[in-house]
Amino acid sequence: MNRIKLFLELKQIYIYMLFLIFGIVFGLSFEHAKYVFEPFISIFIIILMFGMFTQVPFFSLRNQRLNLKYLYALILSNFVFIPILVFTLVSLFNISSTPLLIGLYLVLLTPCIDYVIVFTNLGKGNMEYMLISTPILFILQMLLLPIYFLLFLNQDLSHYIDFRPFIETFICMIILPLLAAVALQFLSIKSKTFTPLLNLSEWIPVPFMALVLMTVVGSQMSCIVSDFHHVLRVVPIYICFMIIAPLIGLLAGKWFQLPVDLNRTLAFSSSTRNALVVLPLALSLPNQWSSIVTTVIVTQTLIELIGELIYIKLIPRLIK
Repeated sequence: MNRIKLFLELKQIYIYMLFLIFGIVFGLSFEHAKYVFEPFISIFIIILMFGMFTQVPFFSLRNQRLNLKYLYALILSNFVFIPILVFTLVSLFNISSTPLLIGLYLVLLTPCIDYVIVFTNLGKGNMEYMLISTPILFILQMLLLPIYFLLFLNQDLSHYIDFRPFIETFICMIILPLLAAVALQFLSIKSKTFTPLLNLSEWIPVPFMALVLMTVVGSQMSCIVSDFHHVLRVVPIYICFMIIAPLIGLLAGKWFQLPVDLNRTLAFSSSTRNALVVLPLALSLPNQWSSIVTTVIVTQTLIELIGELIYIKLIPRLIK
């Protein structure tokens, strides 16, 4: 069994690519793939997060001191440098359509709070620090997103957008799996009865990361195909973002003289966006905007997932 587990971990990139292709093929081949896959996305992410959290040694974390310079670099890169980059890219590519702008700003100005933890771990960053970062990123993006829209779009969209999905997602995808993982670790310390269950959880990350990739991509291919002319407008922006954003995280880390693992963590945080959370926000917009904004966000998800698979290989090699 250990040989199978080792094989999965060594070949995980190829497994993810295979399931990504499955998602694309299923999404394009079956008209109702969206309705088949979509209900499973949140379930798979919750199980994935639980599996990742069980690998974090929570009862030894209290002995570690938090690097405050990391927090300064995290906030500076995600909420100062990245917004400047996004505004610059939007201006350079001459995007003037309001729904396109809303979609771009919604997805690119909100740092990821869920599966970025998984990718950080796969890319040899510091998963514990990324975990600690999630409530800070969550609170700041909720507070700053309306301000960004006022600055960049000259519109107050707060009366259109329902922020409850932010809170619900944070509770369901972070807090509940986290509490479950901590409880399992605690029980395994108190009783050996729970140790096999804790060991079994080590099998979760690779297969469920593959399932998340397949369901996310498979559920959204129909949107991308139906609004392909909008997709073509935003893809160059997303590619530029995926190239530049990790460098911004790295530069912020270098500025504060952080160790290698935290520089990698910042690279992943700066480049990974909160698409799965902002998607419900897009659906709460007026009908004349909702469809286009959704397509813009979904396109970013697809580009990002492909980019993350490249990051996993490149970031540990480039940041060392």
